[in-house]
Amino acid sequence: MVLAEFSMFPTDKGESVSSYVAKVLEVVDRSRIPYQLTPMGTILEGSWEDVFRVISDCFHELEKESHRISVSIKVDYRKDQNSRMRSKIDKLEKILNRQLRKGYIS
Repeated sequence: MVLAEFSMFPTDKGESVSSYVAKVLEVVDRSRIPYQLTPMGTILEGSWEDVFRVISDCFHELEKESHRISVSIKVDYRKDQNSRMRSKIDKLEKILNRQLRKGYIS
């Protein structure tokens, strides 16, 4: 199972690129693989092939309108476990003996 955190945006579209990031997220959401949106990127969970297919599809979506695209990808692969996006947080909460905020600002 792969956890991949990635961010992708055009660098030739000015200071605000949120409309382009929204196009990337539309591709991610339509993919139906588990994901978690964060302020600095998106975490995908699935097989190597599925995760990188989604990232590739996102790239091709931006490529339609962009001449320069920035992509950052961080990957963690573990052969023997599923649902790691949730289980990694659960394990830390168990060690700390309390619930952690789930990345939301209140």
